[in-house]
Amino acid sequence: MSAPDLAAPDPLAPGPPAPGAVRTVLGDVPAGALGRCDYHEHLFQASVLLPGEDLDDEAASGREGASLRAAGIDAVVEATPTGLGRRPAAVARISAGTGLTVVHTSGAHRQEHYPHGHWVLQAPVRELTARFTADVLEGLPAQDVRGRGAPARGPHGQPVRAGLLKAGVGYWRISAFEHRVLAATAAAARASGVAVMVHLEHGSAAWEVLEVLREAGVAPARVVLAHADRNLDPGLHAELIAAGAVLGYDGAARHRQAPDSAILDCLERVVAAVGPA
Repeated sequence: MSAPDLAAPDPLAPGPPAPGAVRTVLGDVPAGALGRCDYHEHLFQASVLLPGEDLDDEAASGREGASLRAAGIDAVVEATPTGLGRRPAAVARISAGTGLTVVHTSGAHRQEHYPHGHWVLQAPVRELTARFTADVLEGLPAQDVRGRGAPARGPHGQPVRAGLLKAGVGYWRISAFEHRVLAATAAAARASGVAVMVHLEHGSAAWEVLEVLREAGVAPARVVLAHADRNLDPGLHAELIAAGAVLGYDGAARHRQAPDSAILDCLERVVAAVGPA
């Protein structure tokens, strides 16, 4: 490996993250510096689908972040996208205060997370693409309104930028809005170089999502399929991994869907089928 390959990226450089770098709320870091990473968390979130479950207390979220760090987790992905109560400046403060590396998210969730008439539901692909791309390249907006406005600022005055793009689909259904979001996230991913996470409702429609993104120029190797373990099918999971996709197992402690023992059994079967990395 040559010396330039070993050089750390400029954490506040304008434009897309450099190859091999991950964009965090405090700047870009080499991918290898993430350490143990919890790929899907929410420090702040508010959704009409989760009444009474708003995450909007910075002090409480800070304590949760500190608890994760004390437990040996080095980094998390804050997976709250546009219009759902994200607070990027507060996330940056929590990251700086706890030592927890945080990757923030742009994009949009599945349709049901937004109230009827929300501006995100009305936005065309072109507007969504411009917004999602700017969130990565310029910074997440301080106020999550349609006009974007000024970017949120971190503890040292730097813009707080997204390092991941997110889309979501319903249960065996991709609505017209969700198709627009997938198209916009794919275009923003091509422009910014960051990866895409897709919420799969109950683990459904994985192949359909990968095909939509592939046709839009995003290879499966740049896609994380969230909640894959809500469909405990080891054969399907092995095939998705063989196609290049990354699977998100995040259903532990949700025994209403499946006990942890079933999730671990599925994971063991997948690892046996896929073989060593």
